[in-house]
Amino acid sequence: MSLLAPEPVIYLVEPYGGSIRRQNPNTPHVFWDDAAVTRGDGVFETILIRNGKPRNVERHLERFARSAEALELPVPDKEHWLKATEEAVADYVRERGGNPKEVKEAKCTWTLSRGRETTGVATAWLTVRDIDPDVRKQRDNGVKVVTTPRGFVADPEVPWMVGEAKTLNYAANMAALRWAREQGADDVIYVERETGRVLEGATSTVIMLKKGGRMRTPAPGPGVMAGTTQAALFALAEKEGFKCKAKDIYINELLKAESVWLVSSTRMCARVTHIDGMKLATPENEAEIKALISAAAR
Repeated sequence: MSLLAPEPVIYLVEPYGGSIRRQNPNTPHVFWDDAAVTRGDGVFETILIRNGKPRNVERHLERFARSAEALELPVPDKEHWLKATEEAVADYVRERGGNPKEVKEAKCTWTLSRGRETTGVATAWLTVRDIDPDVRKQRDNGVKVVTTPRGFVADPEVPWMVGEAKTLNYAANMAALRWAREQGADDVIYVERETGRVLEGATSTVIMLKKGGRMRTPAPGPGVMAGTTQAALFALAEKEGFKCKAKDIYINELLKAESVWLVSSTRMCARVTHIDGMKLATPENEAEIKALISAAAR
């Protein structure tokens, strides 16, 4: 019996609604001149798979389509991508014993690229693979963050700016995370240099809890991507009696909040335990908020 972990599942997706087919993960499928590789010119979504099913998938489909439209890429066909995802997840579960409840969780990433320079035809694929153990640790233990300016400003008046699209170009975000780790932290929260207005994490949305059941998140717009997990959380939290609002938040508010969280699809939630070296108090309702965010991802 092999001791090697099962390999990731990869499906190639014809972006214009044609075929979908399984790809050997040990065989290259991205050409040397694909814009995803040479320019980061494409879009993506990462979806939580739980008990064999993609979660919050409608919100991901909507953002995937908005991102593709912003970059003038082929608009993803909803049924086509859902069918590819269903087949890939079924393969992933089967190759890990066949019981979705035992597999529990995985991550599925959709990628749509402008394609090869030599053909000008868009390319697309999806992967299903295990969730990084470090992500699970952050859920359990929380994260230390440092604040930093983003280093550039998304100007809504510039007609070609695609700041609200979820593009493949994450080089600056990855550099910010490496810098944070050099400072002894786990993540960053971007803030405006001049005002201290809170934007977002490197790969996450910021959530703040205040007294009186008030739940806040930075308003989406230039420099702040609309979060799918945040939207699902607010929809559920309002039903549970929380007062939810997207509005401008400033760093001094985070330091005084009942609790601060980073939320995203596969990480779900990680409580912020330290900001710029300052320890934040552990809230009495930490378990309740964790359970709420987890339930929102179902």
